[in-house]
Amino acid sequence: MAKGRTAESPIAVLLIEGSPHIEAELTLSLVETKGHYELQVARSFEESLEAVRNKQPTVVIMNFAALNGDTSDLVKQMRNITSAFIYIVTENSDTILQGLEAGADDYHDHPVNCQHLVARIDALLRRATGAFHLENALHFGHLEIRPDEGRVYRDGKEISLTRTEFRLLCELATSPNKVFARETLLDRVWGYGYFGVGRLVDVHVRRLRTKIEVRPDEPQYVVTVRGLGYRFDGEKVKQH
Repeated sequence: MAKGRTAESPIAVLLIEGSPHIEAELTLSLVETKGHYELQVARSFEESLEAVRNKQPTVVIMNFAALNGDTSDLVKQMRNITSAFIYIVTENSDTILQGLEAGADDYHDHPVNCQHLVARIDALLRRATGAFHLENALHFGHLEIRPDEGRVYRDGKEISLTRTEFRLLCELATSPNKVFARETLLDRVWGYGYFGVGRLVDVHVRRLRTKIEVRPDEPQYVVTVRGLGYRFDGEKVKQH
């Protein structure tokens, strides 16, 4: 889990990048302009994992082009040791999907627009601090969701979700039977709702289903509404 921070302490960002130009521009955009971020740079697979273990950053920005080896495997390994928001930067659409499937929260096309990227980070962190203030747990058949605690259980066993997956689940489950368009979920979970990144929602729904559904290919909870978006099946809701 990422380390807690006080209101005064900076937000730790790990940049995995090989370009001095991008490092300098992000330092200007994040650290010098914003003032509430601190930036650390890693330049290899092993150095990146070590930095995540030791620094426990809140945000990881990973340029796939800067790394040798299986970069999606690096995302998977990071997911085992951190709840940080992971951004991948790549120009390859196949690599984007691989990174998202491995556990990344968001992506940015290459070349990097640093101002755009910083705005996306700000938006996601703002959304992450918005808690779902429900004193009672939500019960959906085999599933139990505790929004205030950030915990989810299936048949009494806790399920490990990323922050983005948990936020997505809560958005759907706290309004059962309501259909959410992809653009609405992009705005509420990621902080932006423009067209063209619906696959970001689709990949996260697929990942969420593999964790909460008994049969991910025949979802019982997160249901696709063809042509409209997604809804959470509320037929089994029991609030205690």
